[in-house]
Amino acid sequence: MEITANMPVRPILREPPEFSLVLGGPLYEMFRRAHLSGSSLEFLWRRMVVVSLFAWLPLAILSIFDGHMLGAQNLTFLRDIESHVRFLVALPVLIFAELVVHDRIAPVVKYLVDRGVVTQEDTPKLYAAVNAALRARNSLWLELVTVLFVYTVGRWLWQHVGALQATTWYGVPDGTGMHLTPAGYWYSFVSIPIFQFILIRWYVRLGIWFQLLWRVSRLKLRLLPAHPDQAAGIGFLGKSSYGFSPIVFAQGVLLAGLIASRIFFQGQGLLSFKMTILAFVAFFAFVILGPLTMFTPQLSRAKRNGLSEYGTLSTAYVAEFHEKWVRGGNKTEQLLGTADIQSLADLGNSYAVVREMQLVPFGLSDITRLAGAAVLPVLPLLLTIMPLEELVTRLIKMIF
Repeated sequence: MEITANMPVRPILREPPEFSLVLGGPLYEMFRRAHLSGSSLEFLWRRMVVVSLFAWLPLAILSIFDGHMLGAQNLTFLRDIESHVRFLVALPVLIFAELVVHDRIAPVVKYLVDRGVVTQEDTPKLYAAVNAALRARNSLWLELVTVLFVYTVGRWLWQHVGALQATTWYGVPDGTGMHLTPAGYWYSFVSIPIFQFILIRWYVRLGIWFQLLWRVSRLKLRLLPAHPDQAAGIGFLGKSSYGFSPIVFAQGVLLAGLIASRIFFQGQGLLSFKMTILAFVAFFAFVILGPLTMFTPQLSRAKRNGLSEYGTLSTAYVAEFHEKWVRGGNKTEQLLGTADIQSLADLGNSYAVVREMQLVPFGLSDITRLAGAAVLPVLPLLLTIMPLEELVTRLIKMIF
């Protein structure tokens, strides 16, 4: 084929590939075929209701037929707070998180390219990293391994750690193990695996996201130490972490359900769990934000270079200003209103921005928001140690 000078040349790598952590994978395709999702995560509420009721409603119906809804055993179905919050609160939130994560994470790759953070010569490497992440997201084998993990390790953990070794609505322990009720069979082989699969699937997606961040952190990035986001222009990476808040909130719901069961049925107090709650909050803040420290070496280098460069620039400008206005005694211009004074102040502000630049692409507000999402489900349990009126009074005094 002959190429002429007038023929248009197709630009290479003009647009970054579309990236999403959630718009792909076998479960996503299954939801689409079942008309529980569209190509852009439509039918969110339908999906939340159907999946949650599929896990919870058979348990309620079977418990009624078994006489375990309000039976005489230690833990009836109605009293099982952990199960209710797991399937009616945490599970819908994990499904709702798909939309939030998509909205927050999808623009990141576009920002890296459009804002020139990734240099032109490393753009092909960025696209290769994105395509690798998309292949992992769409992997059938990853989800099959997750299913296998749920029905082996996950089920063993539930039997030996999660299940109560007492007479409950889902089982009666005997000398050889636990004899499951009909509701217990659905609980053990359907409901719990559904929840574990969706939760572990999120952990896998987080791993894919962190792998992408690691590969981006190894690229040659154009970092601007005087950028007003105080993170050399990549502060949007920290803001994108808000997208994972629903996942952290769902984990907080599980913790709140566990603590509530111990408070109401085992007589423990909320304060006995204070270290557990603090460790939980710290752990998930570290899990979500910790991988962003992979950018610290480049940020540290950019800050050192910025202080050196802006220091040199400031020295040159201040020396000329001093010669002109202090030692030279400029008589041809009026000092009042001169632009030199404003330029000196602007230069000082720029140097201050560089000096205060963070070595991680997130700040205290990002940590606070994630911590708030983790601890919010536990707050209603404060009513177990003080009346609502006293709690409201103390909160008002703290605020005002």
